[in-house]
Amino acid sequence: MRTKVAIIGAGPAGLLLGRLLDKAGIETVILERRSQDYVLGRIRAGVLEQGTVELLDRADVSERLHADGLVHDGVELCFDGDKHRFNFRELIGRTVTVYGQTEVTRDLMQARDDSGAKTIYEAENVSLHDFDSDKPKVRYLKDGVEHELACDFIAGCDGYHGVARASVPAGSIRTFERVYPFGWLGILVDKPPVAEELIYAHHERGFALCSMRSPTRSRYYVQVPADEQVQEWSDDRFWDELRRRVDEETADNLVTGPSIEKSIAPLRSFVAEPLRFGRLFLAGDAAHIVPPTGAKGLNLAASDVGALAEAFIAFYADRSSAGIDGYSARVLSRIWKAERFSWWMTSILHTFPNKDAFSRRIQRAEFDYLRSSEAAARSLAENYTGLPM
Repeated sequence: MRTKVAIIGAGPAGLLLGRLLDKAGIETVILERRSQDYVLGRIRAGVLEQGTVELLDRADVSERLHADGLVHDGVELCFDGDKHRFNFRELIGRTVTVYGQTEVTRDLMQARDDSGAKTIYEAENVSLHDFDSDKPKVRYLKDGVEHELACDFIAGCDGYHGVARASVPAGSIRTFERVYPFGWLGILVDKPPVAEELIYAHHERGFALCSMRSPTRSRYYVQVPADEQVQEWSDDRFWDELRRRVDEETADNLVTGPSIEKSIAPLRSFVAEPLRFGRLFLAGDAAHIVPPTGAKGLNLAASDVGALAEAFIAFYADRSSAGIDGYSARVLSRIWKAERFSWWMTSILHTFPNKDAFSRRIQRAEFDYLRSSEAAARSLAENYTGLPM
């Protein structure tokens, strides 16, 4: 079998890249080691930058997003019960949209199925070969039979633990990482959100976030130690802890109920450099991880594949290699800015082990500066809604 671009991974990054290339008439095959149901069952965040929404518009997969997504003009930050709303629309004329990553994936899968483009689920033992030549290939097992896929390019969109980055010779890649000493314990509940917009709360007991998936489904998080076990947290314990960390009005308005999903997500910052290795390109979580505090994970993946799609389209339309040659430097510039913002949000909103009273006063000063300075508020708004793609 042969295709132009072999895409490893059928998460939102791989599916969006496939959709953008499909619309440009560039043939792709997506290989995914999990089943379609497994991919759709993964619970992930869902705050979309305005640029991500615009990219999904261009991919013609945003009908449900605009029908069901919740457009937010701002967010609220809370520090020890003091709350302040930042109105992004007033500050910089931009917004974000709450629409679950699962729903983005579902929309992209449906569009790919409708187009007839090929996706191979449960592809086992995927291996990448000869990507340092002009004739790369991918081998995999399907139903016990070995197959080979010849291609012009390979796009590694298969996540942090995927085969794409692991296939790069160790001496050709450099990684940067910071692991945080805490995680987010999150629950999903079929109850109305406590507020119309997200509330990020800092408290001496730890960080908390009040979020949502729809007008009737809410997502809440509390900071826990990195070694915490989810089975140690009953629903009642979670709700009691969340109430302690938010302001009094939010605590009083909280509508609780039985969780329909409960999990702990570790927090880390990670970047790989470079992101091009001959005919192999990394994008999405294969290239970088951000702590979820800045709502950047899915959005960075979208900006990566938007740039990569442009590069491939220019190559096939104009035989120009400028886009693929410049891909790594182009996206890494934006990645590091998003990493900085996510690190900064994490630093001011969480409690850190062994931090002294001085450090906490600095966190408080950051909060007070944000709510008293329009320039600082505009910087928050610019980064949260997304830097230009």
